Amino acid sequence: MIDLGPTAQRMAELLAGVKDDQLGLPTPCPDYTLGDLIDHIDGLTLAFTFAATKEKLPADAEPPLGDGSRLGADWRERIDGRLSALAAAWRAESAWQGMTTAGSFDLPGEIAGIIALDELVIHGWDVARAADLPYEPSAAEVAVCAEFLAPSADERKVGDAFGPAVPVAEGASEVDRLIGLSGRDPGWCAV
Repeated sequence: MIDLGPTAQRMAELLAGVKDDQLGLPTPCPDYTLGDLIDHIDGLTLAFTFAATKEKLPADAEPPLGDGSRLGADWRERIDGRLSALAAAWRAESAWQGMTTAGSFDLPGEIAGIIALDELVIHGWDVARAADLPYEPSAAEVAVCAEFLAPSADERKVGDAFGPAVPVAEGASEVDRLIGLSGRDPGWCAV
């Protein structure tokens, strides 16, 4: 079991630092503005909370597609609450056991928990880069995510949630190596 609490808290702090006039900025996710990415984070947070509790998403729940126009004025408070709920749900041992559903995929609870961690860590980097905010995930988070992404890094195609691995410089930090594994250029910046 992994405690998603620190990762979720870090994401909440990042989102609190995003200014409304930054929502239209580009992100390392080429099809997403920062507002689109935040909407995606909102949806995936809800989806993975339900995956932890082994419940089906309500029929009226928005899929984590990424459309900044859906954020609404209360997005910071709403997502902060959902991130807290996500962390709490994954503290239950039962979340990591048996099968669950995330989106339309059936998968083992343990894998769903690691994917939730990976989504928060990688998209945390995306938000930080787009909004020019500091970001430092823990070494343990980076190691778990790298172990998860490494086996499929060379098999992924452009257009997948995480693209093919991007080569990183010799001596790159572990975070930069992880970002490269996710298909992103660790040197990406908005300007």
